[in-house]
Amino acid sequence: MIPAPLGRLVAQLAKLPGIGEKTAQRLAFHILRSPREYAQELSQALLETVERVRLCTRCFALSDDELCGFCRDQRRDDGVLCVVEGIADLMAIERTREFRGRYHVLHGVLSPLDGVGPDQLRIKELLSRLGDGKVEEVILATNPDVEGEATALYLTRLLKPFGLTVSRIAQGVPIGGDLEFADQATLARALSARREL
Repeated sequence: MIPAPLGRLVAQLAKLPGIGEKTAQRLAFHILRSPREYAQELSQALLETVERVRLCTRCFALSDDELCGFCRDQRRDDGVLCVVEGIADLMAIERTREFRGRYHVLHGVLSPLDGVGPDQLRIKELLSRLGDGKVEEVILATNPDVEGEATALYLTRLLKPFGLTVSRIAQGVPIGGDLEFADQATLARALSARREL
């Protein structure tokens, strides 16, 4: 029988996404074996994150201030705006070190079956950002699934009247992938989005 405090820690860790009972136990035992300072720093980091991290008032990425680091960075290009579904997508694009424009996080995609319509996303805020005339291109970087495609199509209809270039991230066969194993939709998309060399 494990002590009650350890059991509570395991139960809380197991609530984290992707963490099962065994992984939660390993994490709890690691914390228990670590110096007391580690547990104090971990608990302080958790509390500080919950208390201080919020959404950026401009792009809706995560921030510990009114504006996030992406919005405060004067070296970024104000003329290009990349629209993503969520924070994880923004971070994936940022890891490429290829994009130097601004971001806008929708915090979801249109999904009528799940009750998610335009009013549940940050679409009004996106449209209001375009009023100053600085943005010349909007890149729609939603996932290539049904909801992501529907959201991109909906946004395209809303954005075209602004006179902007509206583009979609390229999709197709991944680097290192074999054509024989690619599905028909992926191959069709790769062929239609081909570019001259």
